[in-house]
Amino acid sequence: MGKGAYRKEEEEEGVMTTDFFWSYTDEPHASRRREILSKYPQIKGLFGPDRWAFFKITGVVLLQLGTATLLHDSGWLKILLIAYFFGSFLNHNLFLAIHELSHNLAFSTPAYNRWLGIFANLPIGVPMSVTFQKYHLEHHRFQGVDGIDMDIPGHTEAHLVTNTLAKAIWVILQLFFYALRPLFLKPKPPGAWEFTNLIIQLALDAAMVYFWSWKSFAYLILSTFVGGGMHPMAGHFISEHYVFNPEQETYSYYGPLNLVTWHVGFHNEHHDFPRIPGNKLHKVKEIAPEYYESLASYKSWSQVIYMYIMDRTVGPFSRMKRKPKKSD
Repeated sequence: MGKGAYRKEEEEEGVMTTDFFWSYTDEPHASRRREILSKYPQIKGLFGPDRWAFFKITGVVLLQLGTATLLHDSGWLKILLIAYFFGSFLNHNLFLAIHELSHNLAFSTPAYNRWLGIFANLPIGVPMSVTFQKYHLEHHRFQGVDGIDMDIPGHTEAHLVTNTLAKAIWVILQLFFYALRPLFLKPKPPGAWEFTNLIIQLALDAAMVYFWSWKSFAYLILSTFVGGGMHPMAGHFISEHYVFNPEQETYSYYGPLNLVTWHVGFHNEHHDFPRIPGNKLHKVKEIAPEYYESLASYKSWSQVIYMYIMDRTVGPFSRMKRKPKKSD
């Protein structure tokens, strides 16, 4: 983004901002996509579903549900420890599998991806796969657009987080903010797919409690909660679009956790080419390195969380926004 492309109210040095970064240019990904494709048309050969997605998702779902059944009479400390150090990785993996499925990257037929998303949702404990797709696709199409992109915190949410302690609590609870924000700021009427997602999820939850115990169900919920809070994998929520460099609004992560997060760390590459599955995104950077090597990126999501909490100038307002157009 060039100079003059954004505006931000001047703040005293070292003090957290009270307004978003405002951009007066279009989001950068569409133009970069056109430029890269004109120069490297072979990238189109990477488009299409991941043929192994179904098998990877099935393996993780069965492993997590199996773990939950084995813990049906375990002590709470054991459940909590296993949830944090094991189950959290599995459930966050499934959350990002649902992200992959929202782009129809397991099957060519959209309905098949939705069914697989509902299946991947089962160990997460709460229905979210169908609703997530609705809002996530808008995040891609209207990145940063005020009132449309629900990936950006609302004003009330941002004004509540004003210091280091509040940011730490916000990180712990960020999954709740992420999930509930759209329902308050831009609710959408549920459709048949949402009710299908809800009924199947409640049936699984009830079966878990009836045939095993509340502890089995609690393990699944804890795995979701701790995996979306103060957890290395949850660093991607912050790293992807929170502005640490005012010249850039999307950031990639090139670290080892990409192996268990469907390569969501390749986030500039993903926004440039959302039709490419995660396991091939690294090839975009290999084919067109000059477009990505000059961009700021991360190698540690844990470090991103630490930076976010401890940097007094960074907070929920550290996001790039743009005014909606009439066509939006």
